[in-house]
Amino acid sequence: MPAMPRTLQLARIFGIRIGVSTSWFFVLFVMVFWLSSLFRQVLDSDTAAYAVAVGSALAFFASLIFHELGHALAARREGIEIAGIDLWFFGGIARMNREADTPGAELRVALAGPVATLVVALVTGGVGMAIAGPDRFLDVAVLKHRAGTDAGLLLLSYLSLINLGILVFNLVPAYPLDGGRIARALAWRVTGDRNRATRASGRIGLGFAYMLGALGVLAFLAGSPATGLWTLLLAMILGQAARGAVMQSAVSERLAGVTVADIMDREPVTVSRDTSLLQAEDEYFMRYRWPWFAVVDAGGRFLGILRRERVEQEIADGRPALAAGEAV
Repeated sequence: MPAMPRTLQLARIFGIRIGVSTSWFFVLFVMVFWLSSLFRQVLDSDTAAYAVAVGSALAFFASLIFHELGHALAARREGIEIAGIDLWFFGGIARMNREADTPGAELRVALAGPVATLVVALVTGGVGMAIAGPDRFLDVAVLKHRAGTDAGLLLLSYLSLINLGILVFNLVPAYPLDGGRIARALAWRVTGDRNRATRASGRIGLGFAYMLGALGVLAFLAGSPATGLWTLLLAMILGQAARGAVMQSAVSERLAGVTVADIMDREPVTVSRDTSLLQAEDEYFMRYRWPWFAVVDAGGRFLGILRRERVEQEIADGRPALAAGEAV
């Protein structure tokens, strides 16, 4: 996924920071506007339609947070630190400080989000059907009734339907969707090669992104510019993430087995401990423009790091003759 911009903190849940980007407010406004226009068809008043639209939009984003909390808490159980959960233009993301170490851990973390979404869909659907019966609940979900629909039932049916839709879409085996991460974990377990599994799921993700892009173009041609634009933007973001995964796996594969000893400088530039700070500034810092140098004794043994800030401060304080070994 693309790098997240700075977000505004909404809350902390289980010690995990929940933030929103400014794009979230735009999506919230669009959702309320769109849902209120739909709900006017089945509710008795514009006020009720607007109120249910606001409640539905907020509940939808709450379900996204619940989905990401599933990932975050599962990752925490695997020893992965969570930097936070952010809501943005196309949903939510749990920011982890590293990836899972094993295919089993990867699978458990990837599955946790869809399981949380399934729970929301089943609970809201189950409550709605218990209240109104399956037939009426489904009629309300597809806005079949034109007037007199109960506002609470409409909210439950919307949440159940939208979460089922998210679940199905998210389980497509295309990286970076959860389905793609699940597929990567399974391929990793079968092949024993994480990079190969990432490359395969990333390529499927690229293919899926191209397909979404084609659907977006078709939507434009069919006279639905808003749907087309939304689909194209989603395709671009998914494609970018999938392409990044493929490239990263290629780099990781090339670096496999390369050690620090293979790439280190075997004759590094060092400063003798007896070198004055004034000499060090002139002959090292001014010449190489590096922020620090290793200081060594006569036998080449490492003594410490001489930093530019310390050298400049000591010279400014009237100690230019101080030896480098005394300023590490």
